[in-house]
Amino acid sequence: MGVQRASMDRLLQQPSGRGLVAIPLALIIVITVVDIHSPADVHLGPLLVIAPALTASFAGPWLTAAIGVLAVAAQVFIAVLHGGLGTANHIAQITALTVLSALVVFVCYVRERRGRQLSRARSVAETAQRVLLRPPPRRIGPLRVSWLYLAAEDETQIGGDLFAIARAAHPGTRVIIGDVRGKGMAAIGEASVVLGAFREGAHRYATLPELTAALEESFCRNLEDVADTEHDPGEHFITSLVLDIPDHGSQAQMISCGHPPPLLVHDHQVTALQSRRPAPPLGMCGLPGSSHFADPFPFETGDILLLYTDGVIEARSPTGAFYPLQERVASFSTTSPDALLRHIHDDLLAHVGEQPTDDAALLVIERTASHHLHLPHVE
Repeated sequence: MGVQRASMDRLLQQPSGRGLVAIPLALIIVITVVDIHSPADVHLGPLLVIAPALTASFAGPWLTAAIGVLAVAAQVFIAVLHGGLGTANHIAQITALTVLSALVVFVCYVRERRGRQLSRARSVAETAQRVLLRPPPRRIGPLRVSWLYLAAEDETQIGGDLFAIARAAHPGTRVIIGDVRGKGMAAIGEASVVLGAFREGAHRYATLPELTAALEESFCRNLEDVADTEHDPGEHFITSLVLDIPDHGSQAQMISCGHPPPLLVHDHQVTALQSRRPAPPLGMCGLPGSSHFADPFPFETGDILLLYTDGVIEARSPTGAFYPLQERVASFSTTSPDALLRHIHDDLLAHVGEQPTDDAALLVIERTASHHLHLPHVE
């Protein structure tokens, strides 16, 4: 109650709040004066319900209730001057105004309570995502990194897109980006299993196939504990792309588990790195022939690697056209990862015309000549 009173006081203290409150107050005064000076057979008192209804559009339940009380008091005043409170017509008008004002206050209270619940849910969701998707370092080894997460226009802003970067046991960097089927808290739980397994295994496993197999085994082992199989009995899987980028040399490796191919920007040419031996998404759990094979690809100094989830390439324009990511990247001046992300972000929103309807994650990695390490090596 104290918080609500404080909120009302803050509203009244603001110039804009005083101006808005003046409107229903002026309506009460005008309607009362006009009704008093009108003929006895003209009844304008019922119009007083406009005042609390209007107040509810910009204020909370306490201020709305106060305006409702003033409106009822004005109706009583009108009744006293027009024949007294004992007439059936005036009693009916006062009763109707009181009931309608109470209903307006109740609706205002429900709306404000719902708003607080959504605000808390959004805050919890954003905190969960910040914990889960810890921002990658800006520099790690010879790599310069930039990232972007676009949450869908949803009440809780929770999705299942994931990415992480960790150091390997050999001088190199391991990277993962993925997309959980579905969204919501269950998707966050499934993503947390894969990210935890990746961060633990990135420096433990010598080869990329061993790391990817460990991710698959961990996800399948913990799937029943985190997946919402009761409300979503369908398949639960995560498309993912796992990379190994050595600090030295000009070769890197990747394993695609049903994920869209990364884009390589080399000498202003953009190439989609298609996997020659793709694996099924994580979570197929024992699917025959689901071995993991690493695909090598060139990644030289000055090259830029763009990883993304399908929320980017499946974003539709108002006419239904998908976002042509590869074509658009080729048209941008890719001077740095940050600049490339800004171009994509602005262009994607312009293409969609509003906030994307699906979560979208992008990770841009540039190989530089210098060697910086902002992550401690964990044995």
